[in-house]
Amino acid sequence: MSDTTLPRPVRDAATRRPPGVEPTPRGPGARATAGAAADAVAARSAVRLEAAGRTPHSVVDEVGGLYDGHGWSARPTDQPFTYRYTAIGDTDITLRRSRITGWIRGGIAPSDEYIVQWLTAGHGVPDVVRDRVPLAVGQLMLFPTNRDHVFEYEDYDQRLVHLSRSLVHDVAAERLHVVPVDDLRPDHLRALDPATVQRFQQQMALLSRELHHGVGTLLWQSLSRDAAAAFLALYPPRVPTMPRELLLPRRIRLRAAVEYLHDHVAEPVRVSEVAAAAGLSIRSVQEGFQRVLGESPLQYLQRIRLECVRSDLLVADPETCTVRDVARRWGFAHLGRFAAVYAAQFGEYPRETIRR
Repeated sequence: MSDTTLPRPVRDAATRRPPGVEPTPRGPGARATAGAAADAVAARSAVRLEAAGRTPHSVVDEVGGLYDGHGWSARPTDQPFTYRYTAIGDTDITLRRSRITGWIRGGIAPSDEYIVQWLTAGHGVPDVVRDRVPLAVGQLMLFPTNRDHVFEYEDYDQRLVHLSRSLVHDVAAERLHVVPVDDLRPDHLRALDPATVQRFQQQMALLSRELHHGVGTLLWQSLSRDAAAAFLALYPPRVPTMPRELLLPRRIRLRAAVEYLHDHVAEPVRVSEVAAAAGLSIRSVQEGFQRVLGESPLQYLQRIRLECVRSDLLVADPETCTVRDVARRWGFAHLGRFAAVYAAQFGEYPRETIRR
């Protein structure tokens, strides 16, 4: 079982507790199979960190290093400057707390995690450049970790939950039949349903209690997956899902063809390649798509490319990105025809989507 700190290296600061690995609980008379399963769970690396200090430069150096930060600065307010940052969990999910008496601002690069945050005290704006939406105390908000952003906080106490993309995507595929993607493209500014917020907070409380037994338990693994499911309820994926018609065992070959299209959506694709990936003839693939999905393989490919365009437009900055740029990225050369098929599929023109 290996030790790790946080996903990115941490520089020295005023104080820091070394990372530790939680022990795997073992009881007398445990079955060998259960013990082997527990060992497999415990093989995941634990994360434990505590950092604190009293100078602005040390928080910039240390906490900025955790987030691949750039352009960070900090200063005292009307009280002596202090900070404390803690994190505990494993490489799939960590529960964190950040407290600063003072002012801090900085840029954060795109991340391979989804990060939910809320304030219990103080003031903060997660993105002062594009979104400019201030956080209210107690309000959950997702960091826009799919892009670079600049935050600003003052005299605050913040809770954070970091979830790895691998965990969230695995649960999304298992429970929501989401196709393989690099980013689920959640709407980080969406209005949250109080019931889903309560469910997420309850899952965090269960995880926090289980930490007393360590992260090497089967219960921690189960609770982590439930936490990922609660996150997906908060921020539903905005990516294609596998058509339900293809979930039947007898359609496994056709499903393989559809998965191939999703895996290669950003590449030139021939029907012969789709057929080969599914172990079918070209004619069988064509007929299967028409019979089950009501469209040809290339029509299906165009539809999921349009969904990719829409996802990109929803997060694009209209000041630096154009509809033409996004359309060309996904293989649509004729802007007029593209706008027509886009409007037919989504009920609005792409220029309306990017202005949201």
